[in-house]
Amino acid sequence: MSHYQPVNFSDRVAFSFTKGMRFFADTFFQKRYGHRAVVLETVAGVPGMVSGMWTHLTSLRQMKPGYGPKIRTLLAEAENERMHLMTFIEIAKPNAFERFLVLIAQAIFWNVFFVIYVFFPRTAHRIVGYFEEEAVYSYTEYLREIDSGKLPNIAAPQIAIDYWNLSADATLRDVVIAVREDEAKHRDVNHEFAGEYDR
Repeated sequence: MSHYQPVNFSDRVAFSFTKGMRFFADTFFQKRYGHRAVVLETVAGVPGMVSGMWTHLTSLRQMKPGYGPKIRTLLAEAENERMHLMTFIEIAKPNAFERFLVLIAQAIFWNVFFVIYVFFPRTAHRIVGYFEEEAVYSYTEYLREIDSGKLPNIAAPQIAIDYWNLSADATLRDVVIAVREDEAKHRDVNHEFAGEYDR
């Protein structure tokens, strides 16, 4: 699945919300892909943790055991996004202002997404699905810049080599491909979770 076409009001809200976030990212970062990744991966690490936590609490409140696979999937997604962030911190070396922006973005988005997830979980998962669609697109652009020689194909940081089990001589290109594959998986999983509310 490369794009989920919006079919109802919830989908259109999720899609519009995502495009608004994309406009902000494009305006602020333009082609500074490494710095964009640092801030966006900070935001991307929020949904899995929020939704995993809330699903865990739902299981406790309802005293039902069937939520385990979903909880593990969501928390694994949050951890995966955290590792994306740790990797791009090594690559982009964010300055003090960008680190401050990370704190602000996370504080705002955590609370906004929590409210959305509690009251509109289907829309929340669709938002994440659309976020990940945009992430795949952004990393494809990043890859294109590397392949064209506009960005240097530097050596991959050790944290990335260890996490994705890359070869010792892996480069930034290998890292971007690995991250893009992760984002594509998150895209499909969250669109599937959103679809479960329609059944």
